[in-house]
Parts: sequence; C-alpha cells; structure tokens
Amino acid sequence: MQKKLMDTCTGLQHTGIPSGDLDRSCTFYTELGFEKVFQTVIGAGQRVAFMKFQDLMLELYEGEPVRKAGAVDHIAVNCTNVEAAYALAEEKGYSIVSQGIEELPFWEKGVRFFTIEGPDREKIEFNQYL
Repeated sequence: MQKKLMDTCTGLQHTGIPSGDLDRSCTFYTELGFEKVFQTVIGAGQRVAFMKFQDLMLELYEGEPVRKAGAVDHIAVNCTNVEAAYALAEEKGYSIVSQGIEELPFWEKGVRFFTIEGPDREKIEFNQYL
C-alpha cells in the first residue's frame, strides 16, 4: 500500500485567518461563542490568537486580509511526526512553500510545521505540537 502524507496526521488542527484588526476579530469570534485559549506575540511584534469552539480551532493573526470570499489563509492538520511527513512530502514532489520545517513558540512547548501548496494554491500546514 502506498504511503500517504495524511498517514502521519490525526485530523484538522486549526484554520488560519489573517486579521487587519486582531482585537476586533477576537471580539467577533467571542460573540459567536468561541473562547480565546492562547495569545502570543511573534516576530516583529505580530500578535496571534487561538480561538476555540468545541473541536474547532481558529488561528487569528495580524496580517493583511484578502477581504473577500476565500480569505482563509491555510488549514492545518495535526501531525504526529513532522519529520516523517516532511520526508514524504519531498518524496512525493509536493510544492513545499515553507522554509523547510519551521518552529514557533506556540502553546507550552512550541510547534514544528511545514506547509505545502495544493493544486489551486491553497495552503495545507502539517503541524506538530512539541
């Protein structure tokens, strides 16, 4: 049986949405029923917030939104072995659009991830909690 990239994953982890006003976005999603479960600052002061409703997690981050349908930046799947997933993505010849396996200081111990591009330039992130 041929190995598939999703064999290293357990399901949807989050959906990434850029926000032109993070406070406004957090208020909007809170009013819908989401709870802010994590917020941090990365890079050059870019704020990031994770909003959760039951099993649905949104990653809202300061960035330039598209402001039209299709504004979601990426979907992220929960990866159990990011190194194996990355090796398989390279082997399959997928278009990797991240700088290899990257790290961010999210959650308690951080995350490691990489991103591929789909046939319509959609971004799929393979993300492993550390």
